[in-house]
Amino acid sequence: MTSIAQAGGLTGSGTGLLDRERIIAGAGFNRWLVPPAALCIHLCIGMAYGFSVFWLPLSRAIGIDKSVECADITLLGELFTTTCDWHISSLGWMYTLFFVLLGVSAAIWGGWLERAGPRKAGVVAACCWGGGLLIAAFGVYVHQLWIMWLGAGVIGGVGLGLGYISPVSTLVKWFPDHRGMATGFAIAGFGGGAMIGAPLANLLMNYFKTPTSVGVWETFVTMGAIYFVFMMIGAYAYRVSPVGWQPEGWAPPAKANAMISQYNVHLNDAHKTPQFWLIWWVLCLNVSAGIGVIGMASPMLQEIFAGKLIGLPNLGFNALSTEQKATIAAIAAGFAGLLSLFNIGGRVFWASLSDYIGRKNTYFCFFLFGIALYASAPTFANLGSKGLFVLAFGIILSMYGGGFATVPAYLADMFGTQFVGAIHGRLLTAWSTAGIIGPVVVNYLREFQLAAGVPRDKLYDSTMYVLCAMLIAGLICNWLIKPVNRKWHMSEAEVARLQAASANSEAAIQHGSFGIGKGGLDLKAALFWLFVGIPLGWGVYKTLETAAKIF
Repeated sequence: MTSIAQAGGLTGSGTGLLDRERIIAGAGFNRWLVPPAALCIHLCIGMAYGFSVFWLPLSRAIGIDKSVECADITLLGELFTTTCDWHISSLGWMYTLFFVLLGVSAAIWGGWLERAGPRKAGVVAACCWGGGLLIAAFGVYVHQLWIMWLGAGVIGGVGLGLGYISPVSTLVKWFPDHRGMATGFAIAGFGGGAMIGAPLANLLMNYFKTPTSVGVWETFVTMGAIYFVFMMIGAYAYRVSPVGWQPEGWAPPAKANAMISQYNVHLNDAHKTPQFWLIWWVLCLNVSAGIGVIGMASPMLQEIFAGKLIGLPNLGFNALSTEQKATIAAIAAGFAGLLSLFNIGGRVFWASLSDYIGRKNTYFCFFLFGIALYASAPTFANLGSKGLFVLAFGIILSMYGGGFATVPAYLADMFGTQFVGAIHGRLLTAWSTAGIIGPVVVNYLREFQLAAGVPRDKLYDSTMYVLCAMLIAGLICNWLIKPVNRKWHMSEAEVARLQAASANSEAAIQHGSFGIGKGGLDLKAALFWLFVGIPLGWGVYKTLETAAKIF
C-alpha cells in the first residue's frame, strides 16, 4: 500500500529530486516542520514590502548628496537616461511591477504548482527572486531604470508569485483542524520580510556607501545571495501530506456551518460564481488601500514629521541638512520595519481569530476599523502625534496582512480544499490590480499636490480620504457574499476520480493519519523554528529599537 511505502518520509524512487512524489511525507513526519519551511521563503520575498527604503537613495544615485534633476523628463526618458536621477514616483512603479507580476504569475502557474508541488515552485522562486535582485543591481550600476524594472520587478515578481502561493494549499491540507491559523502561518513571513530586510538594507547601504555610490547596487547583490540560500533551504524542507490524510483523532465537525462548504467547486467553475468575484473585489479594495501606503511608508514619515523625528519640531523636510536627512531616513526605515511587525502579527492573529468568528465577520472588522483609522490619520499628523499616527498605521497594516492570511481560508470555506491553491492563485490577480491602483493613487496624488505647492507635511491628507472610500466599497462587497449555489458543487465521485488520477487510487479513497500524528515541538522542529526565529528576532529587535526613537 502507498501509505506503507511512504514510511521513512519519501516516495517515488524513480522520481526527480524536485518532483511532488519525492516529497510525500511518511510515517513519523512532524507537520510542524512545514510552517518554518514556508517562513524561510516568505521572509525573503517579503522584502518587497520594504523596498521604500531604497527610493530616496536611488533618487540621488548620480548626485549622491542631492538629486540631479532634468527639466521636463518623461517616464520613458527616465527608463534610459544615464545623466538624470530618477523621480520617486518613477521608482514606485517597481513596487507596482512586484505585485502585478506576483498576481499574474500566481494565476498562470497556480494549477501547475498543484501538480508540480511546493518544492519545485520554491526552487524556481528562489532563482527568480535572488537572480532578479542581481539583475537589478546591474541596472543600478549602469543607471538604467529599465534593467532594474526587468530584474527585480518582472523576474523578481514571478519569484514573488510562485514563492507566495507555494505553501498555501500544502499547509491548508496539513492543518484541516486549524485552517485559518494554517493560512496565517503560510503567508505570515511575507508580511514580516520587511521587518528584517528594511533595517538590513539600511545597514548595508551605509556600509557600502562611498563618495561615488549610495550603496544600493552592492546591497542588492548581498541580499540577493542571502535570500537565494534561505529560500533553497525552505524549498527543500517542504513535504506534502498523503492523499486522504487527516490528523490522528480528528474528524470534520459534525455541525454544519452555512459559510463553510462541505463540497468542492472545480477550478474551471470557481470564477463563474459571484462569490469568486465578490471576494476578488474584497481583496482588491482592502489591498489597494494599504499597499500604496506601505510603498511610501519611509518617505511619508520623513515628509510629514521631518525635524520632529529628531527633536527639532520647527524644521520642515526641506530645511534639514544632509546629515539630518540621513538620521531620519534610518528612523523611517524602522517605521517600515514596525509596519512589517504589525503586518506579520496581524496575519497570524486575524487568521486564527477567523477560525472562531468566521471569515466574513473578520473582513467586516477590517473594513470598519480601517475606515475609522484612515479618516483619523490626517488629524493625528496635524496634531504632531507621532505615537498615534504610527499606532494607527500599525493597526491598519495588521488588518492588511490579516486580509491576505484570511482569504485562502475564505476561499476554502466557499469552494472546498481540492483546488484552493489554484483558485487562490487566480484570485491574486486582485493583488495585481491593487498593485497598480494603490501606488498610483498615493504616488501621483503626492506629485500633484507637491506641484501645487502643498506643504510636505500635508501631502497625504487627501489621499487618506480616498482610501476610506475604497474601504467603504469593500465593505459592501463583503456584505453581499453568500454560500455558493449547489449547482457548482462537485460530487464525491468526481472528487475521488480527480484524486485517483493524481495518486494511487487505493490511497485516494482512504482516510487516516498514516502514522503521522498531530505533531509537536520535538528537537528537529525546535531547531528549524530557531533557524528562522533568529533573523526574525533580530528584525523585531531592530524594529523596536528604532521605533523607540519615533515615540
